[in-house]
Amino acid sequence: MKFDILTLFPDMFRGPFDESIIRRGRDKGLIRIGLHQIRDFATDRHHTVDDAPYGGGAGMVMKPEPLAACIEQAKLGNPDALVVAACPQGERLTQKLAGEFAEAAGLIIVCGRYEGMDERVKELLIDRSVSIGDYVLSGGELAAMVLVDTVTRLIPGVLGSDESARTDSFSDGVLEYPQYTRPPEFRDMCVPDILLSGDHARIERWRRRESLRRTLVTRPDLLTTAPLTPQDRKTLRELEADNG
Repeated sequence: MKFDILTLFPDMFRGPFDESIIRRGRDKGLIRIGLHQIRDFATDRHHTVDDAPYGGGAGMVMKPEPLAACIEQAKLGNPDALVVAACPQGERLTQKLAGEFAEAAGLIIVCGRYEGMDERVKELLIDRSVSIGDYVLSGGELAAMVLVDTVTRLIPGVLGSDESARTDSFSDGVLEYPQYTRPPEFRDMCVPDILLSGDHARIERWRRRESLRRTLVTRPDLLTTAPLTPQDRKTLRELEADNG
């Protein structure tokens, strides 16, 4: 997977992309990351990349010429890649959407700044727009880091075990079950006996029940779209009765 990131602040990425899972993916040759300075594509002597918005209003807008030229240059090296804008107006990033991106030939991620980018660039050159939440950041760089990390985890071979990604929260529409490790007792709190039983069928049933319990308490909105089985629905009715 090739990630091309178009930004006015490429140095923001050098620390986060040199550590942890992203570094592992790069070291294994499973992902490649290119950083592109949008300002390099400005043609005036001041390398201007923003201007006042037509119609008035606060702030500045990213100019179309350097941004379009930067996108087109990145496409030359990754012609089948999806062009994704990281901006507040985009669709919410979800695990499902990250899975779709992980199947792409590559991602060209455009980091918005100021009051956003000229709308003509979006209409002509952007395939998708993505937001990481209902809040506003100073720019798309942090959102791009989140997107790269989320997608990288889903690329086979990056994690120590591909099962880790399959059991993450949101992977099957609900939150992950509680996890425990040694020691079996910590500050008078014990690991649930069932996890020490060796009965894998019972453990799987317990984990599913706890996933549903956690989702019901913390993120009940997820249950409206999660792919629930008849047994899941029965379990939820029992949990609701217990809480009722």
